Amino acid sequence: MKLFANFFKNESGAVTVDWVVLTAAIVGIAIAVLTAISGGINDAAISINSELSGANSSAATTAITGS
Repeated sequence: MKLFANFFKNESGAVTVDWVVLTAAIVGIAIAVLTAISGGINDAAISINSELSGANSSAATTAITGS
């Protein structure tokens, strides 16, 4: 019976449980944020890619024609 009483009085693992819960909450929030902004990031990447492709072909045409 004394073993169970000592087990319930011992709080050495409570901090570990708190850290696990806080870390899980942070990871969950990070996943939610990434999910929310992933569409906008994808659209921005596509837009940047098309602008760079247009600038690259424009520069290549200028280099070939000299004007």
